[in-house]
Amino acid sequence: MADRALRGFGLGAKSHADPSGVELAPRQEIGFECPKGHHFNVVFAEEAELPTEWECPRCGATSRRADGVQPEAKETKPPRTHWDMLRERRSIEELEDLLAERLEEIRGDSQ
Repeated sequence: MADRALRGFGLGAKSHADPSGVELAPRQEIGFECPKGHHFNVVFAEEAELPTEWECPRCGATSRRADGVQPEAKETKPPRTHWDMLRERRSIEELEDLLAERLEEIRGDSQ
């Protein structure tokens, strides 16, 4: 009797629910092309925002959509130099005055 009680399905092994009457959410399948020649599909919800890039499950490379949709170009700022940051704080006239003061100090020290 004890043996009979232990037989059966393992926990979480199978669902005993009836699949009839279950309505799945609307889905869409998008294809991706890997730069190494791999092709794969990913399923998304119909209302999901679709990515333009996805990691290839075979090699890990960044893959692009097969339907030709390109990622939006991101606006990049040019790198700020020390001169740019200095010009944000001082005008050319102020910088010329500071330079003249420093040169006067240096010349006075050397004599």
